[in-house]
Parts: sequence; structure tokens; C-alpha cells
Amino acid sequence: MNIEINRPREPQPRPALAPWLGALRLPLLTLAGALALTTLALLSTGVSPLQAYRILIFGAFSSPSRFSDMIMLAAPLLLCATGLTLTFRSGLYNLGVEGQLALGAVAAMLPLRLLPDLPAPLLWMLCFACAAAGGACWALLAAGLRLFAGVSEIFAGLGLNFVASGLALYLVLGPWRRSGSASMSGTELLPRDLWLPTIGTLRLAPLAPILALAALAVVWWILRQTRWGLELRAVGLNAEAADRLGVPAQRRIGQAMAACGLLAGMAGAIQILGVFHQLIPNISSGIGLLGLLAALLVRADPRWVLPVSIVFASFTVGSVQLPLALGVDSSIAGVLQGALVLFALLARGVMSKPG
Repeated sequence: MNIEINRPREPQPRPALAPWLGALRLPLLTLAGALALTTLALLSTGVSPLQAYRILIFGAFSSPSRFSDMIMLAAPLLLCATGLTLTFRSGLYNLGVEGQLALGAVAAMLPLRLLPDLPAPLLWMLCFACAAAGGACWALLAAGLRLFAGVSEIFAGLGLNFVASGLALYLVLGPWRRSGSASMSGTELLPRDLWLPTIGTLRLAPLAPILALAALAVVWWILRQTRWGLELRAVGLNAEAADRLGVPAQRRIGQAMAACGLLAGMAGAIQILGVFHQLIPNISSGIGLLGLLAALLVRADPRWVLPVSIVFASFTVGSVQLPLALGVDSSIAGVLQGALVLFALLARGVMSKPG
């Protein structure tokens, strides 16, 4: 007599996705979610999403002048996002980058007002040096509050943003106001020979993207190839454990904040010398916050900071045409940029769950 024993089937492992498909899953989910949300927003206002996306994506490349505007926006944005890769890698959320950019712009004005008779190239170097020092000092203030007073760098940075904006406004309306007026539009325009050299009639100053690209290359090399970069990443993973292993965690945190503030300050100098040619109350123009979104989206990976910064700058410049072309507010670009970050974080969280 044969007895058959029906053993329960062992669960079969699910077939793994192809490596290239697995790598693309997160970006595709992020893009699909962001486009879905933005499309709903556009449809609710009666605007064709296809036409809006065409303008957003290609608008910045439709003329040489818009392309140069995109580059001049991408350069300071790239500097801020690059600096933020250092603070994110060290485990810090430096939300004070807007204030560090504004302080850099204020500091850049000092040699222009105190030493106006110096040769232009020497003044440019002094402007960038002062701006870098101003941004670094402002960031160190936030780091000091975190390390010695127990104030989270998030709240310290946000508070210092308000102080920096208030200081810029005070200078514009007070000691540095235009002669004979107290306009909120800004200080006196710089003499034309102190503006950064541009290409022909375009507003593109080549020095700005060159500085930004050089800063990105240096930061990438530091994080990948130096002991300092390795220690910074160790502090970001577990500051207490890194400290027990001999890494000076507090010093690395302060250095990361200072380096980020230095780069944000240089972005402020670009805003003064290459974009506005004066100090205005809103000198940061939201570039610091946009840099935060870019750094969050790429998870502080320097390899992706450049393309994402260009995409964000393209969206912003392209969106300027939306009110005239479709009658929709240009802030829809901010919706798309914010949605990209939101869905990237959401998709990453979902995919990191076990099972």
C-alpha cells in the first residue's frame, strides 16, 4: 500500500527585477508621483498640462537670453546645493543657507563701499573673500548654538535667516539707502565697470558657473578621496560612535557648517556682482531653499547635484513665460519642484521597508 504524503509547498522567492529596472524604479516612481500631482493642479485651473510642461522644460532654452538667465540662476544654486551636501553628509539639516547667502551678499558689499577706487579684479577677489567669510561666520553661529547651547541647527538656521533678511532690509533702507530716497528696491547700482564681465549683450558672466563647477569638483573629491571626507561621513552615520573611534565629531560638524556657509556666501557675491549689481532686501531670491530641495532630492550625492540644479533652474526660468503664454501663475514650477522632493522621500521610505 503506497501512501502519498502531500507536503506543503515551500514559498518560492519572487523573481528579482533586472538591475537596470531596479535602479530606475525610485526615479520613475518619483517622477510619476510629481507629474500626477502637478497635472491635477494644472487641470484644476483649466490649463493644458502638456503645454505647461513644454514651456517649463524647454522655455529656458528657447532664446540665448533665457539660457543665460538659467545659467546665472544655476550657478549660485549649485554652490548652495554643493555646500549642503557637506552638512547633510555630516548629519546636519542646515536650513540656514538662505541667511548665509544673504550675509555673504552683505559682506560682499563692504569692499565695494569702503574701497571703491581699487582696480575691478582686486575688488572682485575681495568681494568673494569677504562673502565667503561672512557666510562661513554666519553658519558657524548656527553650529555654535547647536554644539554649545543645545539648539537644533534647524531652528537656529531658521532664526538666523530672519536676522539676515532683516539686516539686509535695514541696510537698504538705512545706512546704505539711495541718496535722496529710501526705496525698498535696493541700494545704488554698482558702476558698470564693477559688474562681472559678460558674454556680449547677454547677462551670462562666465566666472559664476566656473566657480560653481570648481566648487562642486573640489567637494566631490574631498568627500570621495580624503580622510576628512571619510570622517565627515562617519560622523553623519553615527556621531557618537565616530567620536569613540577617535574622530573629532564636534569639530567636523563645525567645519562642515563653515564650508557650507562659505559656498553660500560666494553665491551671495554672485548675486551682487553678476545678477542684481546692488543689494536688495530679497537678495537670496529663494535660491537657498531651492538648493535644499536639490540636496534632498539627490540624497547629498555630489554626482547628481549638477543635473538637478540645472533642471530646477530651467523650471524656474521657463515658468516665467507661463503667465503670458497660458495665464497660469509661474509658481507652478515650485509645485513641481516640491512635489519631486516629496515623492522622492515618500518612495524612498516605502521601498526601504522590509518585505
